[in-house]
Amino acid sequence: MNLIITGNNLRIDDVVDVARHEKKVALHPEAIQRINKCRAMLEKKIIAKEIMYGVNTGIGEFSEVVLNDDQIQDFQKYLIYNHAAGIGGAMPLEHVRGAMLGRINVHAHGNSGCRLAITQTLVDMLNKGVTPFVCEKGSVGASGDLAPMSQIALLMMGEGKAFYKGELLPGKEALERADIPIPGLQARDGLATINGSNVLTAMSALFCYDADRFLKQAEIAAAMSLEALKANMKPYAPKIHEVRGFKGAMRSAAAINKMVAGGDLAEGRIKCKVQDAYSMRSSPQVIGAAHDALAWARSQVEIELNGVGDNPIFFPDEDLQLSGANFQGSPVSLPMDMAGAAVTMICVLSERRMNRLNNPALSVGLPAFLTKGAGMFSGLMLSQYTADMMIVEQRILSAPASIQSIPAAADQEDFVSMGMNTALKNNQILDNAYGILGIELMAAAQALDFREYKFGKGTTAAKGVVRKYVDFLEIDRPLFDDHNAMKALVKSNEILEVVEKEIGPLN
Repeated sequence: MNLIITGNNLRIDDVVDVARHEKKVALHPEAIQRINKCRAMLEKKIIAKEIMYGVNTGIGEFSEVVLNDDQIQDFQKYLIYNHAAGIGGAMPLEHVRGAMLGRINVHAHGNSGCRLAITQTLVDMLNKGVTPFVCEKGSVGASGDLAPMSQIALLMMGEGKAFYKGELLPGKEALERADIPIPGLQARDGLATINGSNVLTAMSALFCYDADRFLKQAEIAAAMSLEALKANMKPYAPKIHEVRGFKGAMRSAAAINKMVAGGDLAEGRIKCKVQDAYSMRSSPQVIGAAHDALAWARSQVEIELNGVGDNPIFFPDEDLQLSGANFQGSPVSLPMDMAGAAVTMICVLSERRMNRLNNPALSVGLPAFLTKGAGMFSGLMLSQYTADMMIVEQRILSAPASIQSIPAAADQEDFVSMGMNTALKNNQILDNAYGILGIELMAAAQALDFREYKFGKGTTAAKGVVRKYVDFLEIDRPLFDDHNAMKALVKSNEILEVVEKEIGPLN
């Protein structure tokens, strides 16, 4: 079944389905009517020679330059040419597809003024697998993601490059092979294709989806480490979190309790300390805070996915056009900066638990560095080094991009969101996070193998998945293959899927 685009109902899960899993899309008939109605109004205003930004004027610093009738159509071509100014290798195809989907949803409101043929071409490209080649870098996240979106817009003229059936082709050839007509660009069409923060929003949507699953796996890892370290589980009692009131903490405590349920620790058959260290005792508060931060980011991303990010904006019912700044990426970049920092915070917590597993002074009877032959063997000593290195990189990347504006366009565009920088660095943060959490999961499984009591049903299931990919460390061996296997395992979400099948959703 196609995803029906209305302008108002696009969710992060829909972005994942279309961008990553190639679900097909179709415009709602009412969206088609709105697009045509808006275009008709625009064409009347062009004939009446009403001054409209980016239609019959230049843009940016040249917004006061009025174009003559002969220039209006060619202006859209040159607008796309000079804005297709990115740099670097190919952006992941799912990011480009997500941006195209977001732009279609903007057009569906009927406030952008482009021809239906432009929107329909984007729909056809998604459905037939024509994905423009877009450079990874170049957007400052205001006036929209102009550079990357312009590489998409080049296809509207049969130019640029695109991937089709695994092959990178000239844009015209890719469209011809997919039997997609080239619409060309007329007045307003080019700017209506590029003037929104659709790339950084699509990237942020995918990040939110993946980060939510990462946080669930952080709870799985926490539960495994807590059982291995004979934690006092009283700090996970629901009442403690209910009286404070944070939804994320309540959710996280419930998930961890669900993981350890049925085990000797949860049943009170294991002697434990009166009070544990913060990295053990406050995991619900910390992971919960990350859940809450991500919930805010997700809500902002979904507002942006369903809003009109464009300039100017046309209101056909009022016969009105208004120029503003709805392309500004700050409403997304600010919460996404926080979301990236939240993932880093969870990794710092993970490493601290892993440290306790390794340290014989803190591990409640586990062997030093989780090896039977301490001295001759070093066990998981160096795994901690690897995690530490990645955490330092995450900390560097967690500096907010949303405050890093550099003025451009002769100071006409004197504050920009730098939201693309946020999106790019968040992907690097999450990539490291998979490795860091994988190392804790590996260490926790190793520690559990030294314990002789019964574990919770969820912990037992998770440990079983780890052991499919990484053997018990009986004697020292090179660990890079194990580290990479665990990173890939966390990224794949297999542990999460197995655990939730065993004990139910960790929500």
